[in-house]
Amino acid sequence: MFRLLAQLSVNPSLAFPPPAGPADAEYVFGIHPLQLSRWLEEIWGSGGLAAWGLPPPLAPLGTADVDRRLQLPQALLDDLRSGIGPGPGAVPPGPVPPDFVLSAADQLGSTFPWPWDHLIYAYLIESTRIVDILGEVVRRYLVGESLDAPSVQTLVWLRNTEELFFRDPPLFQIGGLTSSLRPDARVNRRNAYWRMFGFDLPFPLAGKSEAQPWKIDVGTGTNTRFLELWNELLRQVWLGIENDKNAVGANPTDPAYVAYLCQTLGELLRQRRRGGMLAREEFAYVCMLSWFHLTVESDTSVVADLKATAGVGGNPADRLSSIGAHVGIAPTRSARELFELSDLLSPLIWFIELDVFSTPATASVLFNSFGLPNPPFPTAMTRVIDLWQSATGERVKDLAVTTRTARGRAAQPTRLPTGAAFAGLPGQIAATRDGVPAWRRAGEYEHS
Repeated sequence: MFRLLAQLSVNPSLAFPPPAGPADAEYVFGIHPLQLSRWLEEIWGSGGLAAWGLPPPLAPLGTADVDRRLQLPQALLDDLRSGIGPGPGAVPPGPVPPDFVLSAADQLGSTFPWPWDHLIYAYLIESTRIVDILGEVVRRYLVGESLDAPSVQTLVWLRNTEELFFRDPPLFQIGGLTSSLRPDARVNRRNAYWRMFGFDLPFPLAGKSEAQPWKIDVGTGTNTRFLELWNELLRQVWLGIENDKNAVGANPTDPAYVAYLCQTLGELLRQRRRGGMLAREEFAYVCMLSWFHLTVESDTSVVADLKATAGVGGNPADRLSSIGAHVGIAPTRSARELFELSDLLSPLIWFIELDVFSTPATASVLFNSFGLPNPPFPTAMTRVIDLWQSATGERVKDLAVTTRTARGRAAQPTRLPTGAAFAGLPGQIAATRDGVPAWRRAGEYEHS
């Protein structure tokens, strides 16, 4: 959401949103943390996708009124608005540091229910290890002088980052997700990722033993099939892209199967949102990760003070790698792909969750060019597949071609076995764990 705020500060209508530059990011970083916290309350209160009037089968966040039932009372929201107006790149320009705007009508983002990113965005950005790296930057600046002296802009960023994300938030705020019952924010985020996607972050939790507390007491509420179905969806979409212009011979593309995969993935995601579960967590975590993403998206004062600039066309992963070298923490090797994937997958997963591609006709949009020179969805899906394959090592494109082998002996016997045929059964049972046989566990995906 903070990346959206940087864009709104330049163009409040977002009619033709330009990319946020360093000056726009500095405007956001210079806003008082109390104002930023109130702005997040206003954005939550606007309803996001839940306020778009979608029919009940497509209701996002699990229930249509979860945002309204959890927001501050409207009178309290109106009594003290965030007061955030247009930034220095807007016309007319706003002051720096930002001033307080009394009129409720002038609040940036208050006139439209802006949708926030899907939880997959937070997962992908945190997988770069950006929170660990920038968190260590904050810690070192606050406790000593092992880094070069900061500019005043960086000092403001340090104060706001600590206030917003590394201490308990003010009472009764929508982003207040730590308590005596779940005190560790890092564990809480991993719990949300595990439940929604069946994913772990690709690095261990610092300071913890080998135990994984984010998996305790989740019950059956974990989408452990998400990765399997997602990889298969990418394979089938690539198969469709490869055969889109195939006018001769058999065409193995199966729009009905692609629609089925999208429908099943959507059902898994909606299952985790029953009654509005994970709505607050998703909002808080995507907001937090957008702040860190905005920090390295351009050559901001923090990046410049740490001598990690990468120029106008530079990549966030390059800046993060340079910053990590200063504090002794290396980002994930696939950070470059993860940053780009985050913006591509967030809307795509929202569309899948909202059943946009759950019929053969709509699923065809993912791979059918319809005669267009640069079809938007197939172009985006090709990029997603390229990045996913590079980041995870999953050979999505290679598996689009099926290699036929000789048919082996069927695992299902033609007749029920009797007598001594059951002798090996206990050993087979012992070879399973959590209901998953050893041969299946050996093929499970491991983040690296």
